[in-house]
Amino acid sequence: MKVTRYDLELTRPSVVALGVFDGVHLGHQTIVRRVVERARELGAAASVVTFDPHPAAVVSSSGGPAVLATLSQRLEWFEQLGVDQVRLIDFTMDIARQSAEQFVDEILVAQLGALSVVVGDDAHFGRAREGNLETLRVLGASRGFEVESAGALGEGRRYSSSLVRELLGEGDVEGANHVLGRPFTLRGVVMHGDARGRQIGYPTANLDTQEHQALPQLGIYAGLTRVEGDWIPSAISVGTRPQFYDGARPLVESYVIDYRGDLYDTEVDVAFLSLLRPEARFSSLEALVEQMGRDVAAAREICATYGSRRPDLLG
Repeated sequence: MKVTRYDLELTRPSVVALGVFDGVHLGHQTIVRRVVERARELGAAASVVTFDPHPAAVVSSSGGPAVLATLSQRLEWFEQLGVDQVRLIDFTMDIARQSAEQFVDEILVAQLGALSVVVGDDAHFGRAREGNLETLRVLGASRGFEVESAGALGEGRRYSSSLVRELLGEGDVEGANHVLGRPFTLRGVVMHGDARGRQIGYPTANLDTQEHQALPQLGIYAGLTRVEGDWIPSAISVGTRPQFYDGARPLVESYVIDYRGDLYDTEVDVAFLSLLRPEARFSSLEALVEQMGRDVAAAREICATYGSRRPDLLG
């Protein structure tokens, strides 16, 4: 799959999906799969136009929403879905000021030679989000490309990145995973910590995640950590370590069960399967260690029952 910030490297003509695609949840996957299918029918390049950073991080005074995935994760998932090329747009205030018509003419028509554009029915683009599905249809009719809406997808509630963030905030990682179509997975580099875990017999990989990364509710989770391509059962803490500190910032720590290697400065993926319990302060260090033993046993059991689903959902 080709990834480029430069129009001269793009293949034309193309069928295009347009959006941020944060998390690449099931609704996004439906759009991208349709792009790939239509591109094969037309003999065109299956293309995605996406943005980095998240547009709201540039235009919103609040800094925008917490993000579900890194750019590298989004690109990997596009490739797994069969995309041929990604036009990556560095989102700046200059881009934010473009009218919807300018965006269509410069990116979709001139750069990508769009024959067809597939979007969700809630798509917005251009200055102040002025462009929508109807705008695309009007412009497509005069520029010679078809527009297809993938419609809404969901069971009771529409699948969206916002819904995934909400479910994670409630600690409902299983619900979030259902919307995503795969386990919610954090990517980061293992950083040096204060070695508290090692001192009590449970050395953890402390994850340095991207800025504004969405995290599950504070608690202890069963999950998997990818080390050198292998997914290893893990007990994961998202918390402030109240046993040792007051008011600390949330930290993601993964105890990779039965792993004895050195992960410092290594990029790993940490996938969340199920909430085991809320974060808690214990009456003694010994009580904490006993509970950690129970957490590891529970995580091991959950990961074992997850079984053959791992390759399909995690890659």
